[in-house]
Amino acid sequence: MTTSSSEHGVSLGMPELPAPAYPDDVRERLERDAREIIARYPDSRSALLPLLHLVQSEEGHVTRTGMQFCADVLELTTAEVTAVATFYTMYRRRPSGDYQVGVCTNTLCAVMGGDAIFEELQEHLGVGNGETTGDGKVTLEHIECNAACDFAPVVMVNWEFFDNQTPASAKRLVDDLRAGRDVEPTRGARLCTFKETARILAGFPDERPGAVEEGGSAGPASLVGLRLARGEAAPARVVHPRNGGPHDEPQNRQVHEPSPTEHLSSHDAPQDTSASDPAHLAGPAAEEGE
Repeated sequence: MTTSSSEHGVSLGMPELPAPAYPDDVRERLERDAREIIARYPDSRSALLPLLHLVQSEEGHVTRTGMQFCADVLELTTAEVTAVATFYTMYRRRPSGDYQVGVCTNTLCAVMGGDAIFEELQEHLGVGNGETTGDGKVTLEHIECNAACDFAPVVMVNWEFFDNQTPASAKRLVDDLRAGRDVEPTRGARLCTFKETARILAGFPDERPGAVEEGGSAGPASLVGLRLARGEAAPARVVHPRNGGPHDEPQNRQVHEPSPTEHLSSHDAPQDTSASDPAHLAGPAAEEGE
């Protein structure tokens, strides 16, 4: 007896129907925005990335309708547009929440507590990676790197930084987002929805009063390399002798003035660590909001 493919749970299927078109008024508005974006580039194909952000701002994710729109206005095939939309993780392929909560689980953030934060948020919210809470407020995902290692562990909400997080502060953060309470990033502009963020990433100005002036800044550790490259020497540091001599006599002190190009390592001046000194535990410098 032969067994049909359907009995094995395999469907040969039919060709997918064409993507539904945007309503006329929506398409007219998007076409107007698209012309403005395309005009910025000498080659219209270069406008594909911001156009994908544009259609994402319409529905909160990149739909087949959005990809067809991009293909139409740029005279590309849908296969060409799909190849780009599926390559970059900033383009969502399914409905997502008002707030994209990304927890860095790359090396430094992971060892500083990022893995623990991500695991506790999954349990706290009842969702897995890339999933959205039932109220449509929060989509949780792990991110490979938020490019803010000097603030590890870092959480981002709609690409705004929340630094030096702990499992407790991260849970308070998502609870406040779901409750509609005001949430202020550690640095950078105040939060807006994911759709609004996508429109800004498409290249349109943030029209909220004062939002541009609230831009983020790099942390002190991020700027050390820049200062050294400019020839700005680091402050002189007192290094105690390592021959076992007394440390409390001024005549035994040695002042070491590093050159601008010298690599400063933890071996230059031994310090207590969390393994040897309970008063200097490793971890976030402060809780969120402190």
